[in-house]
Amino acid sequence: MRISAAQRTENENRIRAAMDRLLRGEIPPGGKCDIKTLASEATVDRTAFYGTRPYAHLRVKFERHLNTLRETGEIPDPREAQITRLKAETTRLKERLLRSEQTVGELTDFRTQALARPAAQYEEIVRLRGAAGASNRVARLPSSRTTVIGSCS
Repeated sequence: MRISAAQRTENENRIRAAMDRLLRGEIPPGGKCDIKTLASEATVDRTAFYGTRPYAHLRVKFERHLNTLRETGEIPDPREAQITRLKAETTRLKERLLRSEQTVGELTDFRTQALARPAAQYEEIVRLRGAAGASNRVARLPSSRTTVIGSCS
């Protein structure tokens, strides 16, 4: 079905208005900043944007402007911005988790060494006491439990 020049101009005006809204970030619920949503918002058949169809030049202009915005860091689609933000946050959290796991590993090793030291020291004390008991050259001191007879009053 052929459309009149007036209808075509009206369609182009609706497409341009929809392009401006989408590129400003006014994305309808369930839509994206893409040709499908653009066609839906402008109430134009999506196939009219491809090949040699009448609105292909507007699709090219829309995609060029969208790419320019993305290159400058402006993302008109809030969902795309959220996805980008969440991917960056996921990367940071993975790095943080890796550092935490390394710290836990280091602390576990330190704990194991800290618990092994007193046990090794105790074993050394027992060995030295055994060696001292076998030798006659070491004089034993009275233990603290022995009471001294004739203490001064």
